[in-house]
Amino acid sequence: MLMTKQRRPTLRGWAISVLQEAGAIHECEEHGWVQDSADPHARERAFEIARREPPSGASSEVALAELHDVLDSIGDTCPECPART
Repeated sequence: MLMTKQRRPTLRGWAISVLQEAGAIHECEEHGWVQDSADPHARERAFEIARREPPSGASSEVALAELHDVLDSIGDTCPECPART
């Protein structure tokens, strides 16, 4: 029987998942780039999740820092979509 090793998500992958679930980020439907939704309520929901339920093996401080790192690394526009004027 073939067994596959269950992969654990990286801390960055966890952070992206939490931010998407909270609605703080989304993907460009056409190109797939992750974009900041600029929704302060969604960000707060994501931070609350990180405080209450950090990923296994990480403290809430580390989880919060990773959320900040992900948010700091993305923009609010897709680099491949035409600029809107």
